[in-house]
Amino acid sequence: MPVNSLRRCSRTACGRAAVTTLTYVYADQTAVLGPLATFAEPHAYDLCDVHSERLSAPRGWEVVRLAHDDPQGPSGDDLLALADAVREAAQPRPTPQAAADEPGREVARKGHLRMLSYDE
Repeated sequence: MPVNSLRRCSRTACGRAAVTTLTYVYADQTAVLGPLATFAEPHAYDLCDVHSERLSAPRGWEVVRLAHDDPQGPSGDDLLALADAVREAAQPRPTPQAAADEPGREVARKGHLRMLSYDE
């Protein structure tokens, strides 16, 4: 899958071609620098080779640099890992006990929505 070579570095006043994509995982205090994403994402930053080498993270954060030497695209292992992650995310999660002051029993949950059952 070809990557758009017209994308430029996100750093101010830098006109070099982007070669990597930087994303942040705030919950883990991690900056992930990987291969240039197939599509420009609003919450990711495309960086040129110079800025990706100079990248530093805030104190206490970890920088994870993913190898980007595969120009052919994702491998079979990458696709299987992605499929497993999607399957895991789609699995119903165990629901916590309904609060005592709620007039029903939680029987299902999807995201922030809950389905309650009222036994009479």
